[in-house]
Order: sequence, then C-alpha cells, then structure tokens
Amino acid sequence: MYEYLHGTITAVTPTHVVIDVNGVGYLVNTANPYRYQVGTTPVTVYVYQAVSDSAQTLYGFADYDEKQLFLKLINVNGIGPKSALAILANPDHQGLMQAIRTNDVSFLTKFPGVGKKTAGQIVLDLQGKLDDLASPASQDLFTPEVAGDGSVSPELSDALAALDALGYRAAAVKKITPKLKQFAATNTNDYLSEGLRLLTK
Repeated sequence: MYEYLHGTITAVTPTHVVIDVNGVGYLVNTANPYRYQVGTTPVTVYVYQAVSDSAQTLYGFADYDEKQLFLKLINVNGIGPKSALAILANPDHQGLMQAIRTNDVSFLTKFPGVGKKTAGQIVLDLQGKLDDLASPASQDLFTPEVAGDGSVSPELSDALAALDALGYRAAAVKKITPKLKQFAATNTNDYLSEGLRLLTK
C-alpha cells in the first residue's frame, strides 16, 4: 500500500492529476486537482489505493491530515471514495468537523450525494472520533480573491468542469455561474474555491 508519492505534476484535469515518479506516471484522483500546477518542482501527494475486482484507483491528498479525514469518511456506511472527495473539496474542513460534532445535518446535506440519512450516519459514525484531526493546520487550502469585472476565462471553465466532476447538480452550478463570472481570480483553484463556498453556504 502506498503512503505518498513524491514527484512532478505532468497533467492537471478536472478529476485527477498525473504525477511522474522516476519516469512512471501515476493517475491520482484528488478533491481539487487545481491546487497543483504542472511543472518541474517536486511535490508530495499522500495517497490511498482502492483495489476492486475491476480496478486499482489512487486517491490523493495535500497532507496527512486530509488523508486521515478521507479514511474516516469512507468508513461511514453510504460514503464511497467519490463522495468523500466531494466533501473534502470544500476547504472548510474545520466547519465539516464542527458540523459532525454538533449534529449539524443541514450543513452536511449541502454536499453532493449526501442526504439526511447519510448525514445522520456520518454524525453517528464519526462523532467523538475526530479529536486527532482537531489541528487547524492545512485546513484553509484556498484563498478567495476580491470580486472583479466578470470576465470569462479558461480557468473558470475548468473550475465549472471540476464542480461537475465532484457531483454537484448542473442546475446548482448554473445558478452560481453568474456570481463566479463576477469573481476576480487568476487561477482555477480560486474559482473552484469560491464555487464550493457558494454551493455550500
């Protein structure tokens, strides 16, 4: 089982990144691929390997704590890796853990694929089991910019594709698109962060 990969990012898509480790390219599904950039600077990506009869899939995380939170989420009945990634894509991990601690089901049901029953199961299974992840370090993964002139860019298009890949409903994404067009950002990461904030507020 892999713990992490250390190499250079060679591709970034709405659903995954490709990381080159000594000439071998690993396709890694991540909650927010656009936190990474293609380049020659080595990065460390913590990974979880899921093995089934038909596939072996790698899921990647920015740090150890994010991986541990993912592992806790996929142990909840009704939460699979894709749903867990969609939950982790929201940068407010502290808010997520607080919602679990306080039985805030309405907060949890804002995530794609999480209904009231699943939200209740998350609380039931994880309440009291998140103390080892209480550190605020690495929770604020994105920094939104100030609203700007509303121009459309390839970066915004990539962010919208990423929201779709995470499982958010097309109608919900369409509803927030005008606000994203008014949002000043220079990269997909910022657009995606703002989109997630709007979808879960």
